[in-house]
Formats: sequence, structure tokens, C-alpha cells
Amino acid sequence: MDKFIITGGRKLTGSVGVDGSKNAALPIMTAALLIDRGTTILRRVPDLVDVHTALDVMRHLGAECKYNSRSGKLSINAENLTGYEVPYDLMRRMRASFLVLGALVGRFGRAKISLPGGCSLGPRPVDLHLKGLRRLGVEFTEEGGFIIAKAKKLTGGIVCFDRPTHTGTENLISAAVLAAGNTTLINAAADPEVSDVAQFLTAAGAKIEGVGTPQISVTGVKRLKAVEHTISPDRLEAGTLMMAAAITGGKIELTRVNPRHLEAVIMKLEEMGVKIETAKSKIKVSGPSRLRAAEMTTFPYPGFPTDLQAGLTALMCVAEGDSRITETVFPQRFAHAMELGRMGAQIRLAGAEAQINGVKQLKGASVMASDIRAGSGLVLACLAAGGTSELLRVYHIDRGHHRFEEKLAKLNAEIHRVRT
Repeated sequence: MDKFIITGGRKLTGSVGVDGSKNAALPIMTAALLIDRGTTILRRVPDLVDVHTALDVMRHLGAECKYNSRSGKLSINAENLTGYEVPYDLMRRMRASFLVLGALVGRFGRAKISLPGGCSLGPRPVDLHLKGLRRLGVEFTEEGGFIIAKAKKLTGGIVCFDRPTHTGTENLISAAVLAAGNTTLINAAADPEVSDVAQFLTAAGAKIEGVGTPQISVTGVKRLKAVEHTISPDRLEAGTLMMAAAITGGKIELTRVNPRHLEAVIMKLEEMGVKIETAKSKIKVSGPSRLRAAEMTTFPYPGFPTDLQAGLTALMCVAEGDSRITETVFPQRFAHAMELGRMGAQIRLAGAEAQINGVKQLKGASVMASDIRAGSGLVLACLAAGGTSELLRVYHIDRGHHRFEEKLAKLNAEIHRVRT
């Protein structure tokens, strides 16, 4: 397994472009399975392990997919799908593969898939997806670890989510666009990635209203058409790079980014002493000589994203004063805290809360990534630490960041991938 060797203490400088969003690309790719004529073209699809896993799933179902990883162009022709079953070997690789459920039920009125795999972040039940689909007339049975979905006829209905779920919202939208009548999603996710999915489907002929709000209305249509669509910028990659500049006291410019998607992150970093300038598709970040302590609670969009909690934790570890993080989305998402402790961080966990007493500098150590975002947060800590660090299990990071070490090296970081 590959690892990163990182020598900290260097200020990041320079300019780098942000890739297309993984969390938008994956549901848009699966939503393209609803289009039964023509070839859909997607642009700025990031070259990530999870994207290739999604391609394997789609090809297994009979879709013709041609992907140019260099240009980010992906063509999908789903005219002649040959099945509606996804085996466990594919589903176990990535939790987002569960997104095919809505598309398959919407297209065929049936699906057979296993429970999903992916990062270990504690309970992330799919019952919200299933409860919502039942409201549209889908019946479920379980057999040998598989979920079997059948619907004689999909019919619109009212779905009220117990809590906002972006994958659940995307699955229900995909199922509803070809259902008879009107579907209303209450307490829907408002994430930019959900909006991107809706924009793609609207361009293909779907009728969707209320996108970006907690209530989305979908009026079913008989058929969708192939379109061209450009994936939105990855706000999570952008936020991580902003924090990398902040924790190293560096000065960088991000291009191909949407600052409006990062308002909560920008405000929190400014609160910690970071200087930020925004333009239409650019963000300039200047880190202070030392960060200030802060308090933060993760919350569904437009709140502070849970996927950037680990990165902010790393910043708080070297901030002056006492900080506190409350995790409301995935309460068990603190696996990185123990690894940061190996670097000299002073973190005390109490349930879904982390109390952090900032130190002047972390020290290099051997640490291990447990998931995508914990891994990227540990990279930030290593960039700021004194001495050299070894970061293991970087395959997690590769699932969410394309050649992350190359982007950071371009910004003056001393980071190298070692193949073992």
C-alpha cells in the first residue's frame, strides 16, 4: 500500500485549480442510467478511485462508458442496459454505489443490490432511502444480504425525511423524475451537489422545482434525453486546500472554484485569523503567523460540512487557545483524533464533542488514514508539523482527491508518494 512522506514547516505558495466534485459526479453518473436514448457527455469528471468503481457498476449493468481521465470527459450510453442487479463485490467498494437504486427503480421498476460499503464512519443507515421509495410505491424484501426492490408502477407521493440526507435526496429525485404525478420531498438536502444533480436532470427534461431549499417538488415525465453537463467544482477539495494554506501560514490562490459553496468555511477561517479574498471563480487565502482558537458545530449545508471537520480539527490543534468541535452529522467521526495525538495534539473527546488545547507546533510521526477526510486532515497536520511524517493507507485519500500530493507539491509542500 502506498504512503506519503511529508516534511512539514514549509509555507504553501502559488496557484492551483480545483477538480470537479466527486460527490456531484457520482450521483450524476448514476442518474444518466435513466436516459434510454442517445449519449450523455459529462465534463470535469475527476479521476478518482470512486469514479472508476462507479464506472465498473455501470458497465456491469450494460451501459457503454468511455472515460478520458486526462481531460475529465465521460460519455455514457445507457440505451441497452442488460440488468438491474449489482453484485456485492462492486457494492462493497463504495457507499455511493447505493445511488444506483433510485435510477434502476426509476428506469425498470425493480433493482437488486447489496447493502453498500465504503468508509467506516459509524451508523449511516439507508432506511431513509427505503422509507422514501416506499412512499412512491416500491416494495422491498431482503434475501441473502441483498435488497430486492419492486414496483408495479411508480407514483408520486410526499416524502418527509427524518433529517436531511444528500444521497437519500438524490436517490429519491432519480426515482421520481419518471414516476407518474408529483413528488414532494420535505426536509430535503440543500447541498450544492444535490443542486448539480437536479440541474443535470432538468437539462435532460425533468421537471424539478425548489432545488437548494428544504422542499423539492418533482413532476414526473415520460422520458429524458441525452445532454452535455459540466460537473461543479469540488468544494471539499477547495476547503481542504484553503486550510492547508491557513495551517502553514502560506498564501495561495485557488481557481475553478465557487466561493458561494464555501461561505460557512470562509467565515470560520476568517474567525481564526485567515485572510480570504473571493472573486467569481477564485479564492485567495493568506494564513496568519498563528491561528486563533474557535468553536464549530458541523451541520448539513449551508452549515459547516462534516467532511471538513477533520481538517479544521488539525488547524485547531495548532491554534492559540482552547477550541471545541461538536459533530452532529456523524458523531463517531473522530478517528483522526488519536492519530493527531501521536503528533503531540492535545485533544479530549467526550461523545460527539472534541475539546482541543492548541500547541505551538505538532511533531512529525507515523500516522494512519481511516477514511478520505480523516486522511486529508492528517495531511494538513503533517504539513504544519516539525520534522518528517509518514502517512499510511493513502488509498483512502485517493478515493476523494486526485493526485493530492502533486497539487500540494505544486504549492511548495515537501510531500512524496512511496509505493510499498
